[in-house]
Amino acid sequence: MKFKTMMIVLACLFTMSATAKKYPVIKFEKTTIDFGTFSQDNPVQTCVFKFTNVGKAKLAITYVHTSCGCTVADYPKDFISPGGTGEIKVTYDGTGKLPGKLKKTIQVFYNGKPNSEDLVRIYVTGDMSAVSSKDLSEAKK
Repeated sequence: MKFKTMMIVLACLFTMSATAKKYPVIKFEKTTIDFGTFSQDNPVQTCVFKFTNVGKAKLAITYVHTSCGCTVADYPKDFISPGGTGEIKVTYDGTGKLPGKLKKTIQVFYNGKPNSEDLVRIYVTGDMSAVSSKDLSEAKK
């Protein structure tokens, strides 16, 4: 009886491992890009996050959410094959914003394992400096 039970368990384990599904996995080269210090008179900054599908199925980015309206992300709408690469272009627009440090979060949702929260957070940081009075007086000329 124990032998039969053991054989059934082994058969189930073998079947489950043989039919295990393959999922896409997104891996970014960098998860944070720093704009450095930039001036309020040049408030629009852009960067590119490069990624690879290191999983074993086609990757689809289903949604990208930014932490505020001043940050916009453009992402690929097509499938990325296993081993394939892609880019997410992120633009920060500080027009009308107060100078100072910034850290914006971009959440990248993709078609990973079912019933799980498959998302990756990437970040842009920087320091927007005020326009100096010297720059203002030169601009008025």
